[in-house]
Amino acid sequence: MSDAGTNGVAAVDDAAAASKVDQKAADLQRATEAGWEKPIPFEYDAAPSEAGAVDERPVKWLSDAVVYEWLDEYGEIGPRDEELEKELYEDPDIQRRGGDAGMAAYQAFEVLVQGMDKIHPFRDFDEAGLHPAILENVKRCKYDFPTPIQAYCIPAVLTGHDVIGIAQTGSGKTAAFLLPILSKLMGKAHMLSAPRAVEGGPRVRAEPLVLIVCPTRELACQIFDEARRLCYRTMLRPCVAYGGAPTKNQREQLEKGCDILVATPGRLMDFMKNTNLLSLARLKFTIIDEADELLSTGWEETIESLFGAGSDTNVDADHTYLMFSATFSKETRKLCREYMEEDFVRIKVGRVGSTHSNIKQSIVYVEDSQKNQALFDLIFSEGPQRTIIFVNSKAKCDIVDDFLYNKGLPSTSIHSNRTQREREDALRSFRSGKCPLMVATGVSARGLDVANVKHVINYDLPSTMHGGITEYVHRIGRTGRIGNEGKATSFYNDRNEDVAPKLVKLLLEAKQEVPDFLEMHKPEDPANIEWNDGTDDESEAGDFGGSFGGDAGADAAFDPNSGFGGGDAGADAAFDPNAGFGGDDTDFAGADDGGFGGGNDDFKADGQDGKVDAW
Repeated sequence: MSDAGTNGVAAVDDAAAASKVDQKAADLQRATEAGWEKPIPFEYDAAPSEAGAVDERPVKWLSDAVVYEWLDEYGEIGPRDEELEKELYEDPDIQRRGGDAGMAAYQAFEVLVQGMDKIHPFRDFDEAGLHPAILENVKRCKYDFPTPIQAYCIPAVLTGHDVIGIAQTGSGKTAAFLLPILSKLMGKAHMLSAPRAVEGGPRVRAEPLVLIVCPTRELACQIFDEARRLCYRTMLRPCVAYGGAPTKNQREQLEKGCDILVATPGRLMDFMKNTNLLSLARLKFTIIDEADELLSTGWEETIESLFGAGSDTNVDADHTYLMFSATFSKETRKLCREYMEEDFVRIKVGRVGSTHSNIKQSIVYVEDSQKNQALFDLIFSEGPQRTIIFVNSKAKCDIVDDFLYNKGLPSTSIHSNRTQREREDALRSFRSGKCPLMVATGVSARGLDVANVKHVINYDLPSTMHGGITEYVHRIGRTGRIGNEGKATSFYNDRNEDVAPKLVKLLLEAKQEVPDFLEMHKPEDPANIEWNDGTDDESEAGDFGGSFGGDAGADAAFDPNSGFGGGDAGADAAFDPNAGFGGDDTDFAGADDGGFGGGNDDFKADGQDGKVDAW
């Protein structure tokens, strides 16, 4: 090529580069004018390795969060620690319940109970029979009155029953199992628990009384945080174990003594191999959170070994099992029958796999090639707010994050190929509002509870082969939690036809608008929708079906504005947190696409290729 030709090409390249710089500056200016903070780059290369090597920046692992350190000299209740109280209860980024109107969305659900002749749901935490120290912590957490799953689950656990709890996302399931368990252990912990390490003394073997297993690292840390708040000033000491973070830190916490252990399966199984570090011989309670997720293909043997550990090695037969989720598959129900006591209690709030009206759902037709622009326009149309953008693969997660960042928006991203340090930094930035836009794969679809998430965007809808409508329910459940309102927008095109029929039924059930391009998928009788998706009760007669909700079960509407209805046990009733019990016989008779996470634990990885990553 001649010099003139070469110079011409160079000039064109320079002009294109200058145009990109100008466009980026224009995008940044637009984002700033719209109220978005300037994006802050994350130095991925400077982050520590999974082995725990550190750089110059201080490393703050979620597993190292401060817990109340109880001493023998305290007696049953320790003195106050005002500095710790501020951290535990006054953090502005803690999720708070919504107003009465928002809570009504949960209270309107039918509550079905099977397995006990009577459950006396309580209307106020003061009436729940909780230990005074636990009740005081409830009030510090500003839990005003119980959600339906709490009102029924707490008395069931307090009376010593195994429990399966199924309720919508964001309905308070974590407190529903922690509160009664901690309350039952209070007063008995001195007798039941293992020796505790003392300052300057030898380390001890962790012998927890409570084991809580969940599918993702972020959920484990979240449950650990809740346990820190509810165990405050008691001798019950919580710890957390999850993959990706240095084992050294977590071992040191366990060696100080552990009464409540929250763990993901991979790291838990690793620690169980070291009998000098961890023993389950004293275990009294085993809780499987997001049970249907953990019992998907690949984890059955792990969970069954945990059930076996709870029964075979325990010093006595006094062991309680609890399982919780918003969705419940046939496989999960099968495991319940095998390991739980015959009269285990099943508590179901609303239809299994349903959502609620606090989440305004919108479905928008967008071709794949137009998604980036549609996302950009949607974000600007809403204004600055915490938003989670879900995609179906790790590669897409990085691409969308880069796109938003280059458009001048403060975004971060999280998926299973990120180091645990990067994941925790991303989540911390999102929680604090430093990066109010987070692009995520299905690894964040379950249990993640971040305050003031106003919008969930399904950039990609999950296919039937990779979670389908169950994954959709969990994703949109990241907003509109505990009575707050939220919005979920999903980009739909012809590639998503496999989920269209169930998506339409879910929209109709939650009284949401069905767009014109989905009208063809409406059922013949929209007022009488039939569900046959493997999570319903009708296919498991004698398990969750058959008598469940009939004579042996109870139909109860949880209503904050009316009293308990009269009638026979097992009849329709309404729950009222403000009024008394009405009638003589009103006692109640009665979920990433495809793979497994890396780094020693994560169940839910991402990528619709179904790839299984190494632990």
